[in-house]
Amino acid sequence: MPATVTLIRGDGIGPEMVDAALRVLDSAGAEIEWDEQVAGVTAIEQGKGALPEDTLESMRRTKVALKGPLTTPVGSGFRSVNVAIRKECDLFANVRPAKTMVSGLRYADVDLVVVRENTEGLYVGIEHYIDTKKSAAESITIVTRDASRRVIRYAFELARSRPDRHLTLVHKANILKFTSGLFLEVGREMAGEYPDVTFDERIIDNMAMQLVVDPLQFDTIVTTNMFGDILSDLCAGLVGGLGMAPAANVGDQIAMYEAIHGSAPDIAGKGIANPTALMLAAAMLCERIGQAEAGRRVRDAVEQVLWEGRRRTRDLGGDATTDAFTDAVVQALGNEVEVATGARRAT
Repeated sequence: MPATVTLIRGDGIGPEMVDAALRVLDSAGAEIEWDEQVAGVTAIEQGKGALPEDTLESMRRTKVALKGPLTTPVGSGFRSVNVAIRKECDLFANVRPAKTMVSGLRYADVDLVVVRENTEGLYVGIEHYIDTKKSAAESITIVTRDASRRVIRYAFELARSRPDRHLTLVHKANILKFTSGLFLEVGREMAGEYPDVTFDERIIDNMAMQLVVDPLQFDTIVTTNMFGDILSDLCAGLVGGLGMAPAANVGDQIAMYEAIHGSAPDIAGKGIANPTALMLAAAMLCERIGQAEAGRRVRDAVEQVLWEGRRRTRDLGGDATTDAFTDAVVQALGNEVEVATGARRAT
């Protein structure tokens, strides 16, 4: 039976990215029925508010969503819809793989994943001005033992499933002794439950430097919300940029898949955006809904096109349009079918 999945096209370049991902999923043989909903600017324009209850209800019903980029105003306007969805659906783990798929970069073999606590830290949004003159502002960080435990456990389980079985916890407990200190304490306690996983820890500033100097020493990384937001973008830079970076937002019941980049309204409608990140996020979604083979096919086809290098979008030094890149991935999927069919006939 086809899986039912909530679809949020997003705004800016979001609809273009979603169209590309859906074409590739269809060519890969994914069996999905889409329950289309709206959020962000599109929802506001329809008079529904930034995050309509219908959208949340769809996600609670289907348990899985594919989301295009949503615009978040800087400095004013409505708060991040992405953050709101994570909180409303309790998507506590933000999982961001970074893998080299493009030749000519400084590092040829990066293959790591950042697991970011997704519901606490500075992003709880508890902040205020201290006086009416707005002469200073204060923001509060929240870190709880329970939330730390569940995201660190998720990271240990993920690390256990990967070949290196290596988990690095990133913190700032030398300065933030209560908040980062609590997160680190939980990680150290939990390490004893996973003797088959190599566990180490890094202070955030040193970790940023080490990732640039030698990212190959790391495999699975777990950290708090804001540190994870920053480090995952850094890791995307190691493999070609934000256009290469998919993400999963995972809870106990619901998961949402997306690209980590923004809505880029300045290039919306120009047909030049890179759809790789959302295609790879769609491949991750396939694994969630029990269609891992379709996900593998998508991932392999994207990687093949990128390594060949004849069809690359502008952010990767090429001149291919969004549609041309998508066409190449669809063709690679078709060629795989032809090869497999030929092999079966020969047998």
